[in-house]
Amino acid sequence: MEIKNVALIGLGAMGVFFAPRMEAHLGKENFCVIAEGRRKERLEREGVTINGINHKFPICTPQEGTEKDLIIIAVKDMGLDQAIEDIRRFVGAHTQILCVMNGVESEERVAKVYGWEHVLYSYMRMSIVMKDGKADFDPYWGKIYFGEANNEQLTERVQAVQRVMEFCDIPYCIQTDMKWGLWFKYMCNVGENLTCALLGIPFGAFGKSEAANQIRWAAMKEVQAVAGAKGIQITDEQMEKQLETILRIPFHNKPSTLQDLEAGRKTEIEMFAGSMVKMGRELGIATPVCWMFLQGIRVLEEKNEGLLEMQK
Repeated sequence: MEIKNVALIGLGAMGVFFAPRMEAHLGKENFCVIAEGRRKERLEREGVTINGINHKFPICTPQEGTEKDLIIIAVKDMGLDQAIEDIRRFVGAHTQILCVMNGVESEERVAKVYGWEHVLYSYMRMSIVMKDGKADFDPYWGKIYFGEANNEQLTERVQAVQRVMEFCDIPYCIQTDMKWGLWFKYMCNVGENLTCALLGIPFGAFGKSEAANQIRWAAMKEVQAVAGAKGIQITDEQMEKQLETILRIPFHNKPSTLQDLEAGRKTEIEMFAGSMVKMGRELGIATPVCWMFLQGIRVLEEKNEGLLEMQK
């Protein structure tokens, strides 16, 4: 199996991690961004500015798609159902799909439509702030993680994705236990992302505020309990080491949910806290911190929508 051409859907904070290097190494004829309508027009007119360079990547509409060897889905949770439909013409007999979104359910949603033979587990660990079509970040701070559920021995398709990432100079990691990795990333998002969003603080606050860390830790413990009930064991020691990772993030960087709130956009709160509350209820596990995150950030979304303004 060899990956010669790639399509990317979603050119936000995750998509820009891949697009410049894939276009540069694969060539414009072997790389495209899937978009249509106003988004297509905007990308063709304005492009995106990544580390000071404006890029206008080749655009393909869902209707004119042709089979690709690899498809990377990098959309927000609320856009996944549409993305699954939009890639239909790009999926061939040997196409592999990486859905690098947050959460722990996206692979199952994609595989339900296209089959597990086309889907690998994947997620990203990085911090990119994107605003007004501009992103500035260290392209080597952060990685994509991908693989089968278990990677003690690498399958042919995992090796094929590995080769294209190396060819395109994209940092990657193949974990032995990808389900553990997905849940650990999800736990970090729930604890860090949502604490920052609800309180309006950057990542750097965790290096200064013990109160913020107490909230983060309480949320992580809830995810730990739910993951354990599903057979995913995350230890306190593994959780404690995460603070070291947070402190390496630039102080003023903000997680995606806070960026969305500040920009007046809908957040992925339903995927983060909403899923946690739902899974906790199904398993009989209390999730009061995640419940507060869910309700609190819903209120902030209502505030952004102008629903809480006082009537004169």
